Amino acid sequence: AAGGHYADKNVYKPIEVEEMRFAVRFDSSAIYQTVLAENQWDINKLYGFSDNNADHHQYSARFGWNWREGALRLHAYVYNKGVVESRELATVAIGAEKVCSIRVTGGAYLFSIDGKMMAAMPRQSTSERGKGYQLYPYFGGDEVAPHDIRILVKNL
Repeated sequence: AAGGHYADKNVYKPIEVEEMRFAVRFDSSAIYQTVLAENQWDINKLYGFSDNNADHHQYSARFGWNWREGALRLHAYVYNKGVVESRELATVAIGAEKVCSIRVTGGAYLFSIDGKMMAAMPRQSTSERGKGYQLYPYFGGDEVAPHDIRILVKNL
């Protein structure tokens, strides 16, 4: 919501997954301009899960996104032992529905979009399956949402 970081109506939900799949669609409200130009590069969090039964700033895997240089960009965004690593995966058209997936393997999180593997990100968690809690949309970075941003997410 405008002036905030957190999405509305998110509840703590424990999960244990081999794969998290969801459909996502952004409308034109996902187009934004940050107050400070360098913050345009900050990655907003979309959807994912904490891992290793730990806090998400220790272990987690999420899709992230931002609006930069005239395009909506999806990112892989992971924490291992408190260290964050991200990689841009694809640009997405406003209004297009994309199916996103994070699959857990021994030493990696496999990020896919529309069934195509886009990135293998390191996983230092010890459990066979991703185990923790659901992570929901979060705006920022340093800045709060400049206006209401509508993101349709549907679990698959």
